[in-house]
Amino acid sequence: MPVLPIPTLTTVGQTMRTFSVEQRRARLARRHHLLPGPLPDAGPANVPGITESLVALHATDPATPYLSLWARLPGFTPADLDAALYRDRTVVKHLAMRRTLWVVSPADLPVVQSAASDRVAANEARRLAADVERAGVAPDGHAWLRTAGDAVVDHLHAAGPCSARELREALAELAGTYDPAPGKTWGGQSHLAPRVLTVLAARGHIVRGPNDGGWTASRPRWVTAAHWVTPGEPVHADDAGAALVRRWLAAFGPATLTDVKWWFGATLTWARKALSDIGAEEVLLDGSTGYVLPGDDEDHDVPSWCALLPGLDVTTMGWFDRDWYVGDHRAQVFDRNGNAGPTVWVDGRIVGAWRQDGAGRVELVLLEKVGRTVARALADRAEELTGWLAGVRISPRFPSPACRR
Repeated sequence: MPVLPIPTLTTVGQTMRTFSVEQRRARLARRHHLLPGPLPDAGPANVPGITESLVALHATDPATPYLSLWARLPGFTPADLDAALYRDRTVVKHLAMRRTLWVVSPADLPVVQSAASDRVAANEARRLAADVERAGVAPDGHAWLRTAGDAVVDHLHAAGPCSARELREALAELAGTYDPAPGKTWGGQSHLAPRVLTVLAARGHIVRGPNDGGWTASRPRWVTAAHWVTPGEPVHADDAGAALVRRWLAAFGPATLTDVKWWFGATLTWARKALSDIGAEEVLLDGSTGYVLPGDDEDHDVPSWCALLPGLDVTTMGWFDRDWYVGDHRAQVFDRNGNAGPTVWVDGRIVGAWRQDGAGRVELVLLEKVGRTVARALADRAEELTGWLAGVRISPRFPSPACRR
């Protein structure tokens, strides 16, 4: 199959604008709420505002959204996000882009569902059905999944929030195991029930409700989506893709075509169409081509800043082409699968990592010289985070090499 050319979305004869690396870093600082200065006071009411402006917050690691908000909202406490998630329900956890768990606004669920989650759900359902048949649990894996899924939803309607274990013990329809790695020493029999919940969550039928663990643990009690949030009207897939890419470019642009494809877990064809549908403007980057929203201007006069971001932070994981903010440190702050550990930022660049020592104090692992003034600012920020954690230990799900030193 021939490779399709990247569309030129600028007007014929129009000179393409150029965005320097410095300009991109300035935009990152302002649009990702990482600058010092007056910001809204923290509280549950401001959690959805930050979340929506970044489209979503990474939540695969349960501690990540809490630490991401601490880095952006002065005075933020874990209770603020807990209230937004479980009391006010102004944000909700949802499986979406790249089969990743996110914190999103309920108002955004219809577009996220159509543009990303439906794709994830289809892939997960296909794999699960195949494993059901391969394990001999049922001759028709898709029929088994339909029966099991209906049983889960019906039970949650009647019983209210339930843990995965409670559902498995209550429902015979969820019985069954499979070997994820037959013939391998690290394989073994695993329950199929959690994968049924994954499919139902990706389809938007159930959501993670009350959490039985603390803010650094994930022990959700599942609820039906209709019980937890007000369902929105479905959105056509093409309209949803365009709407979500428009929102994303407002925060992450300029971005390359590969960035768009990767972030949304989609195909190049999907990314090209979404960019074309919103009339994205083609711009020149340092050694590549990128896209911004029409009329989106550069950000100037950004003051010096520094930040400590958690593993899998939405900014650190924001782009596939990362050299402009990672530089030579990629191998130290990302694992081999591209998952980021906790990072230290200065003026739009990653300059190191952070971890906790045996006493729970935050310590910096700087990978380059930063100067006395910046070093002092970073040390102060580390002290602030140490005090905020108050002895709570953070264990990143994907620790980077720099964090392990």
